[in-house]
Amino acid sequence: LEQMELEVREIPPQSRGMYSSRMRSYKQEMGKLEADFKRSRIAYSDEVRNELLGDDGNSSENQRAHLLDNTERLERSSQRLEAGYQIAVET
Repeated sequence: LEQMELEVREIPPQSRGMYSSRMRSYKQEMGKLEADFKRSRIAYSDEVRNELLGDDGNSSENQRAHLLDNTERLERSSQRLEAGYQIAVET
């Protein structure tokens, strides 16, 4: 846009007005697009943050179920290790 403004300044005065108004509209549109981009980026980052942090209502229940599953898996693994140790001791 800056380069276009410089070019418009070098245009003969009789057609400069038309191009100047186009430049103003381009600048306004660019400003609107930048504002939309900032709003969408903020909204998207909030959405991603909520998804990563699990800010939904079922997150505590899901975490509890996941923790119970992992605890059971750990207990089974511990029992297998103990059984293997017992076999090694007996051998």
